[in-house]
Amino acid sequence: MTVSVSDNDLLNKNDSVNHSARYPVICIDGPSGAGKGTVTWRLAQVLGYQLLDSGALYRIVGLKAFEAGLITADASHLIDESAVLALTKSLEIAFLPNNDSGRVDIIVNGQAVGDQVRNETVGGYASQIAVFPTVRQALLTLQQDMATRSGLVADGRDMGTVVFPDADVKVYLTASAEARAERRVTQLVNAGQAADFDSILATIKERDDRDEN
Repeated sequence: MTVSVSDNDLLNKNDSVNHSARYPVICIDGPSGAGKGTVTWRLAQVLGYQLLDSGALYRIVGLKAFEAGLITADASHLIDESAVLALTKSLEIAFLPNNDSGRVDIIVNGQAVGDQVRNETVGGYASQIAVFPTVRQALLTLQQDMATRSGLVADGRDMGTVVFPDADVKVYLTASAEARAERRVTQLVNAGQAADFDSILATIKERDDRDEN
């Protein structure tokens, strides 16, 4: 099912949401590759809200942990959880909608890292640090703190259930695994990166299976 929403509809919705909360939160939830990022970017642009890409947070920490020598590409040595936690708390992260590119600029400590974060290799770094409860809690706090500053459009799994259970608006987007894999391939190719459909499809199905179980 496709739902079309005009800019005026969104602005009217914004007016109604503001009556119920000083800083409204809109959650865009759903599986990887369903189009959450595109919808989040458009809503943030139209409403003038902050944007949160929760999936990128773990990639950011993973990338910075790798650059700091705290983890290795092949996960070959024991990771110091306290060091990763300290690193996580030191990061200043911003997600800025870029009207020219139609993408989100990811800024970490004043440096643009969007292309690096979107690299498939960094997903492996993210998996290494995501197992730590203290890091997950620190990132949860970071996300919730964003809603104390201004209106927020939050993109990611569990946004409306775990991170912002009392969000003003909750949207769940989904699509078949094959459609999501095709979309991811297109994103990578457009970014000048190699992309293998079968490999990406298998990864998506594995993630779906983990989430369902």
